[in-house]
Amino acid sequence: MDGSQPASRTGTVVAVLAVAGIVASLMQTLIVPLIGELPTLLHTSAGNASWAVTATLLAAAVTTPAIGRLADLHGKKPMLLVCVVPLVAGSVVCATAGSLAPMVIGRGLQGIGAAMVPIGISTLRDVLPPEKLGSAIALISSSLGIGGALGLPVSAAVAQHANWHVLFWAAGALSLVVGALVWAFIPSVPARATGRFDVPGALGLGSGLVCLLLAISKGADWGWGSGTILGLFAAAVLVLLAWAWWELRSASPLVDLRVTARGQVLLTNAASIVVGFAMYASALIAPQLLQLPKATGYGLGQSMQAAGLWMAPAGLMMMLVSPLGAKLSAARTPKTTLVVGSLVIAAGYGTSLALMSSVWGLLVVSIVINSGVALAYGAMPALIMGAVPLSETGSANSFNTLMRSIGTTLSAAVVGVVLSHLTTGFGPVALPSLVGFRTGMVIGCAVSLTAAAVASSIPLRRADTPTPPN
Repeated sequence: MDGSQPASRTGTVVAVLAVAGIVASLMQTLIVPLIGELPTLLHTSAGNASWAVTATLLAAAVTTPAIGRLADLHGKKPMLLVCVVPLVAGSVVCATAGSLAPMVIGRGLQGIGAAMVPIGISTLRDVLPPEKLGSAIALISSSLGIGGALGLPVSAAVAQHANWHVLFWAAGALSLVVGALVWAFIPSVPARATGRFDVPGALGLGSGLVCLLLAISKGADWGWGSGTILGLFAAAVLVLLAWAWWELRSASPLVDLRVTARGQVLLTNAASIVVGFAMYASALIAPQLLQLPKATGYGLGQSMQAAGLWMAPAGLMMMLVSPLGAKLSAARTPKTTLVVGSLVIAAGYGTSLALMSSVWGLLVVSIVINSGVALAYGAMPALIMGAVPLSETGSANSFNTLMRSIGTTLSAAVVGVVLSHLTTGFGPVALPSLVGFRTGMVIGCAVSLTAAAVASSIPLRRADTPTPPN
């Protein structure tokens, strides 16, 4: 597609990719309202039930870089359609599950579909005219927040008022609709990359990531000083070093580390880890504060469904703010937008210390933080695509998405440790204390300021960035 294509056609492409991103991200939050009930529903322990969440994270992290590279080699549209298959299959498996094993398998399959977001963003560079690119990138990036915003209240309502299997049947139906839309409206563009798919590279990166992310996500449960966790960290280091050695010598690497080492790409990926950490901290803290009993003195006493509804406006705000980020990038560069976004996130965490004592105050905090996330998430793909060849946009964007996933995993581990250690007694139960929540918010603020510092050091050449709209 080029600039001669009608505006309606361009708008349809962006809308379809946004819907695809929303559905793929919705899978991440779909199960959140069920977490407390999963041990009963699946006839297992709470520790085992947590694998229904961990499996999605691991599958997404391990497969996204490989699917991104395949998109460069074989075309974006075919791989978007391929991603629909595990979304549908995983939803059906979960919908028919009555025990832990099929639920974990189904959730892992759903995680594979997460690659639709970075591939969708990469598709934009192939099919949109330059003047439309900036705003479209920002919108697709914001679909992550929109999917989460819709997923929480809808899944909470279904969990409270209907059979929980309905959630997954609906997810499968939505995935089929996405597949039909992609088939009908996304144009096919010839693949730009050449060479073979790097199977050893994919296996090496996948193995290293499984070790790393499993150690981070299970460290609190298994003990940070346990032999298993230390062994996983050691294995991750060794495997990833061997993987890097292989990639630097491969004629057709999974991830071109020489391109990744360019200042603009390297520091954008570093900022992505930190922004991912900052974004996820509030997503962990706010729902807990909303649902804790008022009798604690700081809990806000909301039901599961009400908490989801209170969180929804913050996610939807990402869609409203994303066009502003595109305009700021057009006027200043995406680097500036990333810095501003990080500072806005820090401001949200800073104001939380005064506002977290009321539902409305926490809503304001969440809206400010997500507004900053929208700015930052819209800027990062633009920075990445402005520094890599057209033949590597799928791989580079997928690797950037992986960096964000590592950030969110680190956030879950750190905030989890803080809240589990800073507790207060509430009858026979130990609950996270107000000091614990405040400490988590302060950490989020500090990390956001770190993200701003990293982003400000990105060596940007204006001519390298995609041209956003005026």
